[in-house]
Amino acid sequence: MLAVGVVGGIGSGKSTLADLLVAKGAVLIDSDQIAREVVEPGQPALAALVDAFGEGILHSDGSLNRKEMAKIAFSSDESLTTLNSITHPVIGEVMTRRREEAADSNKVCLYAIPLFTPEHRDALSLDLVVVVDCDVETARERLIAFRGFTEQEADERIAAQIGRDERNGYGDVVISNSGGPQELQQAADQLWGTLSARLADHG
Repeated sequence: MLAVGVVGGIGSGKSTLADLLVAKGAVLIDSDQIAREVVEPGQPALAALVDAFGEGILHSDGSLNRKEMAKIAFSSDESLTTLNSITHPVIGEVMTRRREEAADSNKVCLYAIPLFTPEHRDALSLDLVVVVDCDVETARERLIAFRGFTEQEADERIAAQIGRDERNGYGDVVISNSGGPQELQQAADQLWGTLSARLADHG
């Protein structure tokens, strides 16, 4: 197995790149998906969030109102820290477990990690880190046009992240995605060649 972290700021297109690589045969372990799973009704992390932020973060059926949770979390540094302290350790445990389950496969395994830190490289024994980068204005436009964010919500989410230079510094490979789909497809094709060669050497 070749373990590859796929990192990028919100709106960068890291999920799109991951999907292009999955179409070529990669296996995806997506921390965003895991983040949704660990706060499903009945999960301890959801109960901890309710204890911290109140039942106003729930829909009437008891599921997490993600939009309301985000609104509260990004309203202050303290709220965001509280949210992350509850969810990140659980997400990390699940990702590590799935990493171990995939260890014997002869596959390129992608780990989509929006809030990447250097500790992820060691904890998940990543062989390579790929950063998907785009300029802030492009990311902002994508959030508003494709994900329904207001201008204020987009600005708050982008501002809450680490800077581009710091994020790009974590990468072994940095892919620019400020252009269109064709450019990203070409980058994915080239990256897949690199990953396939690394997997062959790794195996």
